[in-house]
Amino acid sequence: MREPSIIQKDFFRESGKWLSRFGIWKKCYSPNLHFIYLLRTAQKYPKNTLWGKFRRLILRHYQIKYGFQIYPETQIGEGLYLGHWGAVVINPKVKIGRNCNIAQGVTIAQTNRGKNAGTPVIGDEVWIGPNAVLVGNIKIGNNVLIAPNAYVNSDIPSDAVATGNPAVFILNENATSGYINHKLV
Repeated sequence: MREPSIIQKDFFRESGKWLSRFGIWKKCYSPNLHFIYLLRTAQKYPKNTLWGKFRRLILRHYQIKYGFQIYPETQIGEGLYLGHWGAVVINPKVKIGRNCNIAQGVTIAQTNRGKNAGTPVIGDEVWIGPNAVLVGNIKIGNNVLIAPNAYVNSDIPSDAVATGNPAVFILNENATSGYINHKLV
């Protein structure tokens, strides 16, 4: 059996089933899955090629239509899951690991000045709740749950739950247990 494509791995996270190309197209009625398909397709092609420009133009149309501001330059590991569509903003310099869930209203942004100037680096198996904000040159470890409405502007270690504004964390080995389904191994 061939290694599944990154698109197949992303779609596996939604259903727990490995889908054929036709099965993936059928699932594209859902705006969040359709956007992931378009994003991953745009990431395949260099920005300066004709096909790359065409794919980015299509992606731009759907960024506006669905409310996702996620760019092909953003480094996102396999198994991305966008829980709901709308109002997600991610800076193109952000790095996101594998098996990451991002809910609606999330902002992952750059800070241009101060001690945390830069963009977040997010580890594997991170669940980011609705309306959470992650900002600046911060590191989010693996197996981290970021609660809804949390404002994260400092590092969060692995195996932790982050809540509040500004966020504080509590260590918890089972931080994302039950929150991240159909993980890629």
